[in-house]
Amino acid sequence: MNEPVLALSDVASSELFGRFAPRIAEFLVQPGELVLVDARDATLAAGFADLCCGLQPPEQGMVQFLGHDWSSQPAEMADALRGLIGRVLADPGWLPFLDATTNILLPQLHHTRLATDELLARAAVLADEFGLPGLPGGPIARLAPEDLVRAGFVRAFLGRPRLVVLESPVQGLFGDMVPPLLRRISEVHDRGGAAIWLTRSRLVWDDRTFPATQRVRLGHLGLTAVEPRR
Repeated sequence: MNEPVLALSDVASSELFGRFAPRIAEFLVQPGELVLVDARDATLAAGFADLCCGLQPPEQGMVQFLGHDWSSQPAEMADALRGLIGRVLADPGWLPFLDATTNILLPQLHHTRLATDELLARAAVLADEFGLPGLPGGPIARLAPEDLVRAGFVRAFLGRPRLVVLESPVQGLFGDMVPPLLRRISEVHDRGGAAIWLTRSRLVWDDRTFPATQRVRLGHLGLTAVEPRR
């Protein structure tokens, strides 16, 4: 079996789940997987995403990304590994003092050795795929809410990530964005990567045709696997 993209082993986090929650014994995300997580609590979903990305250390257990235990990585190595993770945040954290283009490129300007022209070209392709009329420029605050969502997708997929973590990306409002997201996730799979899609929307969770390889429910007692309907 290939090495998991993400592995949580015997993890406990009272900050996320409370003192009496059971440990997450084994949560494995293998290459080619799309894990759909029913996560109604946005704060809990963001904390779980932080845990997966090595930003919130567990009190017990181990979180590994591409075989690397987050807790044992020097800061520089951890930053480099996070450069292989694309994340769509529920609260995107756009920087108001930077223009839209720089906001989108900023994570890759930090993590990649690609020339800026190459990044701009790739970002323009992604912008077109996600329905933007070109790569956004000008003040980030002037973008419409829907275009900010699309810009977040461009930012997440720009670095050709090995793992994509999406926090309720369509928010029950932008169903037309699901097909291009799934196409891009398929490309992540082709590179040996995986995706975790956290949703608080019935739009995705109740869609039995959604191509999830695992369905999991996230709550304050931890993670619970959900059996597919027959």
